[in-house]
Amino acid sequence: MFRIALVMALVATAPASAATGGLAQVQAHLRAVSTMTASFAQTDRTGRTLTGTITLKQPGKIRFQYQKGVPLLIVSDGKAFTFIDYKVNQVSRWKVGDSPLALLLDPSKDISRYAHIVPGMQDGRIVIEGRDPKHPEFGTITIGFAEKAGAPGGLTLAGWQVLDAQGNRTTTILSGQQFGGVVSDKTFLWRDPRPVSRGR
Repeated sequence: MFRIALVMALVATAPASAATGGLAQVQAHLRAVSTMTASFAQTDRTGRTLTGTITLKQPGKIRFQYQKGVPLLIVSDGKAFTFIDYKVNQVSRWKVGDSPLALLLDPSKDISRYAHIVPGMQDGRIVIEGRDPKHPEFGTITIGFAEKAGAPGGLTLAGWQVLDAQGNRTTTILSGQQFGGVVSDKTFLWRDPRPVSRGR
């Protein structure tokens, strides 16, 4: 019940038209998106919510720029995610394919191999749930889409919830989505806070 209530909230602003096409419609949307910018609100398992802006450029590039005063940054250059904590000068990296968000960042993939439609949604709303059956440790992602005329593939990405292998949930809600704008590759650069070792 909690999961269904949450994914309904993800797409609460959807218009009341029939959600048809299922995974094929979602695949068409993902392949039609060249760039996207949006505001996000991200809530972790403790109930803490952080806001910021998200910038996406296919294939594979994404940047989560957190609100002023939050010393965190997450960037994907298409090959790897980089998490930077500027407060403690720490950098972590992992392959894009090792993240549930890979479902959104590789439109060439056949998502029917990794995802299925969540049944019981209202008209105008499509929710999919995805996980890599070969790597359950990567977690599960539930993604909400809202039908919107004029948007790529007739859909707009509303948000997602990630459940990691430890049972922790993180929910991200998007607003103000804009598609097709010019996004420089420089957007996905980041400043390395780690001190440079002598002799390098």
